[in-house]
Amino acid sequence: MSLLPPRRTDEPEERARLGPKAAEDETPVMGRSRALTLRVMVPNAITAAALCSGLTGIRFAISENWGAAVIAIIVAGILDGMDGRVARALKAQSRFGAELDSLADSLSFGTAPAIIIYLWSLSVDPRLGWFAALAFAICCALRLARFNAQIDTTEQPHKSLGFLTGVPAPLGAGLAFAPFYLWMATGLDAFREPLAVGLWLTLIAILMISNMATPSWASLRPRRGVRLTVLAFVGLLFAALLVEPWWSLSAICVGYLVLLPYSLIRYAKVRRRV
Repeated sequence: MSLLPPRRTDEPEERARLGPKAAEDETPVMGRSRALTLRVMVPNAITAAALCSGLTGIRFAISENWGAAVIAIIVAGILDGMDGRVARALKAQSRFGAELDSLADSLSFGTAPAIIIYLWSLSVDPRLGWFAALAFAICCALRLARFNAQIDTTEQPHKSLGFLTGVPAPLGAGLAFAPFYLWMATGLDAFREPLAVGLWLTLIAILMISNMATPSWASLRPRRGVRLTVLAFVGLLFAALLVEPWWSLSAICVGYLVLLPYSLIRYAKVRRRV
């Protein structure tokens, strides 16, 4: 006679499986766990490439090739934005992909940027600098853990209204490098000052784990009448990144920070209408 409690027949046999979380503002696809077929391996291979790119940034930083180190993190962010969309296009979502994506994000956008910024600036004051680097890496991991814990939760006020909660990990990594962009663009050592860089890194860490409503693609989706204008802007932005990459990345950081209070105001208005 079995001593185990009887299995409830009103519960599913296993927890619902979710696809990669690359787009946090989208509703994940529910379904059973799938074997790692060739089709499922494609988005996971992109995730693995993003992980390798992020970790390679550490290698560049050790050899003090700072520009290549930051570009490696940016490439990891681009690949991270692709894996989930490729998985949905191929109908290849899997729980394995979701877990791999979160682990890759924690390393590529938490650990790697923290080490790169520490080696670039914060190592001058190793005690306080290391605490700032740890704060960023830990807050990135906590943000991803919070997302995984809420992935099956039906009631998510920000997401249901088209917003995110806190700054996403890839954007947080991009914002963390803002002093580096300015240092590369101007050559001024003031942007490499350890105290200022440490405070900035801590601020971005707090924004990542905050409960504030932040913009998502759904909340910023342009109306039909202005989509051509948006296309022209994207083309000019791409050209600017080729001609003046560091100034352009600095401008992108400023633009995103300007959107944060706008998102709070917009979220309050949308919430009042609901």
